[in-house]
Amino acid sequence: MTTILAAGDHFVAPELFARELDAEIGSGHTITRLHLPWPLTPFGPVGEVTEASGDERTLLDALDGVQVCVTQMAPLTRKVLEGSPELRLVVVGRGGPVNVNLEAARERGVQVCNTPGRNAAATAEYTLGLMLAAMRRIPETSAALAEGRWAGEFYTYDNCGPGVDGSTVGLIGCGAVGSRVARALTALGARVLVYDPYADPAVLREAGTPVGELADLLRRSDVVSLHARLTPETRGLLGARELALLPEGAVVVNCARGALLDEDALCDALESGRLAAAGLDVFAVEPPPPDSRLRSAPRLVMTPHLAGANTAVAHNAARIAAAEVGRFLRGEPPAHRVA
Repeated sequence: MTTILAAGDHFVAPELFARELDAEIGSGHTITRLHLPWPLTPFGPVGEVTEASGDERTLLDALDGVQVCVTQMAPLTRKVLEGSPELRLVVVGRGGPVNVNLEAARERGVQVCNTPGRNAAATAEYTLGLMLAAMRRIPETSAALAEGRWAGEFYTYDNCGPGVDGSTVGLIGCGAVGSRVARALTALGARVLVYDPYADPAVLREAGTPVGELADLLRRSDVVSLHARLTPETRGLLGARELALLPEGAVVVNCARGALLDEDALCDALESGRLAAAGLDVFAVEPPPPDSRLRSAPRLVMTPHLAGANTAVAHNAARIAAAEVGRFLRGEPPAHRVA
């Protein structure tokens, strides 16, 4: 009999993991539950891993006698992995298993799988919504009306903001999210440029017009949207030099990872008026500290890392994770192994 820990949270609950596991593998297995505090308590570093929720001691206790762990945020550090000798499989219900020490897992023969694509549609939808909110100044006008002001000044040429139709939108990254954003923007009448040195050229051509150099994309784009993964090479991808290449009055949107963008450089560009607007769902430090310049930057729409959050995503994560557990128990090759 296999013992499985469903280490869920307030988004993908332990009960949701357990329900999908029951549907996938049936009876004959023991499923235990651990409820982590995310997102009511922000994630953060635990030991040597990042974007984790909970603590090592609690997880070690929960993993006692466990062979399989499914989770989103549990901190699978070296200490936890070394203290869980029966553990054989970890399935992380997210695209990037940054809460798992992959090197330590490999050393101990623990397979690690992820659930790629679970929130691609949700993030693409949110990106488009944030882009439109920033460009059309929707939060500002809504707040004015809530305060009792009709705010007719937002109908003036200088204040009403640009539109998507007829604009050139540059996408940095063209994976599962970026390609969906490209299709939606094309339907709305935008010209789409795509820059992704790692993508299949055929995928880039299907999404829009491929651009070989980031600087070229920036010079030609009225709107830039980030969809790259955060790596040592992409950290600080858009800094002061890159933002200066954008046409005056451009818009920047980031629903990927906060550290892709130099936030001080963004604030400088907004405060100087070079950028018409920006929309951020992700930040270098989450939540932004009280003294962050972002909190007072003009024409900036901010949301608290919600792009990948809708009910379908939670079900997708649990379903894909359960399917991976099923393959493991049947002795089949994993579909999404990362270690």
